[in-house]
Amino acid sequence: MLSMVVAPWGRDPVVLRNADVPHDAASMMKVAVLAALCRSGVDLDAQIPVVNEFRSVAGGSYGNSPAWDSDPLPWERVGGCASVRWLAGRMVTHSSNLATNLCLAQVGHEAVARVWRRAGATAGGSPRGIEDYAGRDAGVHNRVSARDLVRLLESLEPEVLALLEHNAHRVDIAAGLPPGTPLAGKNGWFPGMRHSAAVIRPADAAPYVLAVCYTGRLANGHAADDPAARLLARVSAGVWRHRHALTGRGA
Repeated sequence: MLSMVVAPWGRDPVVLRNADVPHDAASMMKVAVLAALCRSGVDLDAQIPVVNEFRSVAGGSYGNSPAWDSDPLPWERVGGCASVRWLAGRMVTHSSNLATNLCLAQVGHEAVARVWRRAGATAGGSPRGIEDYAGRDAGVHNRVSARDLVRLLESLEPEVLALLEHNAHRVDIAAGLPPGTPLAGKNGWFPGMRHSAAVIRPADAAPYVLAVCYTGRLANGHAADDPAARLLARVSAGVWRHRHALTGRGA
């Protein structure tokens, strides 16, 4: 299943393909956690304990696995402390699962749900933490659609969106753009799925939002060497070629 939405910034979408089909959110929910954290009033410079035990929505506790985490640095601080700001950064720049659950614990699930509601999302949001398998087995799923991702990015404050400019994983949407093209976005991957959404700011055309969600056998779950990432890059390149037509304006 391939879902796609293309929208000029601040305007109605001009391309819709399976736009409202729900997909497992994977790491895309980290954007909503970031927004909730930045809106919460939490002291981002506060030092908090770096632990690997979190409360499951199904009761009991769970932890993250280093083997499924794309960022080793937060694991080096387990048993010590780190600032909320640093953890939030690792959550969106290197897609740290451990940092995500630590940030989520600071704001709670309801604050994240409010982010999705404010954006107008309809697919279900992110009611459980990363790797809360007991919650998943109890029927609590993180879901997202391509349209939800566009709505989410458009709902972000400029300072929150700016944090997404530093995403280090640039093998899908970013890979389909000319080198150096400014963009702010997030991607997510897991065996069987690859998603990416970004605000793209061409120098010679109006900015636009592209969100692509893919669920299928092409996605091998690898951060970089993923056939599904190459598929998303081709989609991104195709949209880029038509960037001047998105708003009906020439170059």
